[in-house]
Amino acid sequence: MKRCFIFFSHQLTEKQTQEIRNDLKCDEIIYLPKDLQYKWSNVEDDSFDKISNFLKEKSQNDDYALIQGEWGLTYKMINFAKEIGVNPIYAKTKREAIEEKDGEKIKKISYFEHIKFEKY
Repeated sequence: MKRCFIFFSHQLTEKQTQEIRNDLKCDEIIYLPKDLQYKWSNVEDDSFDKISNFLKEKSQNDDYALIQGEWGLTYKMINFAKEIGVNPIYAKTKREAIEEKDGEKIKKISYFEHIKFEKY
């Protein structure tokens, strides 16, 4: 049974879920528990240790890990995943942005469309 662990700041779209199940042949998609998701999204001092321990304890060789987030933590998790035999992947997306200027502030709204998953 192959699994995909999600190190991402939002929920997967239906298209992404289907690609993980059909193309990557994963039977299970595993999100981080709430406390670890908070650490992933907010990058606390012990984030890497706690999250890497979770992946090491729960994963098996040849599982997948969708890893996207703060650059430093992402880099460390990609390398760690490779060390323990987990395939790190990222979501390739098409982006469209709308910007509105309001005095000295700029409001930016971004729309992301999933293209496909790629291996790091």
